[in-house]
Amino acid sequence: MNSKLIAPSVLAADFANLQRDIEMINQSEADWFHIDIMDGVFVPNISFGMPVLEAINKHAKKTIDVHLMIVDPDRYIQTFKDLGADILTVHYEACTHLHRSLQAIKSAGMKAGVAINPHTNVALLEDCIADIDLVCIMSVNPGFGGQSFIENTYKKVKQLKEIITRNQANTLIEIDGGVTNKNAKALVDAGADVLVAGSYVFKAKNPIETIADLKQIIK
Repeated sequence: MNSKLIAPSVLAADFANLQRDIEMINQSEADWFHIDIMDGVFVPNISFGMPVLEAINKHAKKTIDVHLMIVDPDRYIQTFKDLGADILTVHYEACTHLHRSLQAIKSAGMKAGVAINPHTNVALLEDCIADIDLVCIMSVNPGFGGQSFIENTYKKVKQLKEIITRNQANTLIEIDGGVTNKNAKALVDAGADVLVAGSYVFKAKNPIETIADLKQIIK
């Protein structure tokens, strides 16, 4: 896949004007909606739940990329399919039986993603990389927006790219956390396919221009 993707993180949107911000993403050059679901247990924060995702899905006209930062994600796989998720990403650290979770996501008709925290070694994914459609490398500690980018991420991206190539997998690499115009090109050069951008997009004076600039940088 040659085209590199931008996925604005709705966690950074203005929740009092959510429909406006969803329409902005629809009209922009962004490729996906990135939706973070947090339970206050797996991460020290609670974001939004099923009713909000259902409302987003009514207006979103692009791929919905749902990132579950929750314990026991298997309980909710079918629910998130019903709510409109196209891609469902679970955390490696939250899945006792990761392969089973991936199979369940695919059986429900979604693309299966795995997210890994900054301390988790990408080599742990090698045994099931062929079953993973997307690996989300957390480039900040999960739970809150607006954190500083962790520089070790570049090394992890390169290591993961080697694993994907070695196993002849079609897995996409997504980066989530601290993405800006300062690191976007270096991330893509290292092997990233999808860049999640939250605060950088939604706190910009002109989010549509900011997204267009990011797309230009990573072409």
